[in-house]
Amino acid sequence: MKFLRTPDERFENLADFPFKAHYRQVDDGRGGELRVHYLDEGPVDAPVVLLLHGQPSWSYLYRYMIPPLVSAGFRVIAPDLIGFGRSDKPVQTDDYTYAAHVAWMGEWLIALDLCEITLFCQDWGSLIGLRLVALYPDRFAHVVLANGGLPAGMIPAFPGKILQWIYPRIALVKAQELGARFRVKYGIPGFLYWRKYAAQSPDFSIGDVMQLSSSKTMTTDEIAGYEAPFPDHRYMAGARQFPMLVPVFIDEPGVSDNKIAWQALRQFNKPFMTAFSDKDPVTAGGDKKFREQVPGCQGVAHRIILNAGHFLQQDAPDQCVQAILDIVAHQAK
Repeated sequence: MKFLRTPDERFENLADFPFKAHYRQVDDGRGGELRVHYLDEGPVDAPVVLLLHGQPSWSYLYRYMIPPLVSAGFRVIAPDLIGFGRSDKPVQTDDYTYAAHVAWMGEWLIALDLCEITLFCQDWGSLIGLRLVALYPDRFAHVVLANGGLPAGMIPAFPGKILQWIYPRIALVKAQELGARFRVKYGIPGFLYWRKYAAQSPDFSIGDVMQLSSSKTMTTDEIAGYEAPFPDHRYMAGARQFPMLVPVFIDEPGVSDNKIAWQALRQFNKPFMTAFSDKDPVTAGGDKKFREQVPGCQGVAHRIILNAGHFLQQDAPDQCVQAILDIVAHQAK
């Protein structure tokens, strides 16, 4: 598998990001290997908090959460998904599949032999992270699900066929229009505009996406941090492909595997918290299904993260840290 590796100098002197790089090789599924980058802070024998990012961010997203979690006595591990951050970036969009991402991160998880994990996952971090919980439930002690989910063909056959016919014909909108599209309650789902923008827009911009998904104005240094892994569009195949991999239609790859994962989650009785933000039109309401169907959600003090957009780790890191501390304390009662 052909891949690119972002030059190390792109990551020098990033704002509020003093963490040491760690690497692990995984099988690329085609006879080669890919390098996974991850942060690993705190005592090696401390309880593990695993932080999984989404698209198009990377472990930089967790820079404000890592220090207080380490101070609270945790070992904090934050990997970069393949195609993001300092991890290797396959150059062909076809190299990225949902199954491949689960396999890559599953191999990485097993190689590090992580156990008694408290998982915090958001966006694509949840699509992959919840699959790992379903595959390896004995390795996870707590879950905090933030602005994410595990879709399994949520658009049924009808009107799915109509929407699939419409999709090639919908407008390719500017990044600044995507938020409004997600807020439309009826008609074409906003996600389809996002999928088309990511896959086809010649103006696709990591910085624009991060800023538009945040409830606060980012600094120039912060935008530079999010854009650091992507020197040019050749490095963005993963960021562009991820929305195409979300199994929203019932005939898309990943639906059957996610349905199996849901069966496992319906048996997961360890503490499971939903912590969705109040200003995210993308995942609004997605927490309800988990609270109703995952046994571990019962008796947990779920919460809304206030004054935060889709990337709540950027907007409200203190509230996210508190959610993690509370779910761990819940079991200790």
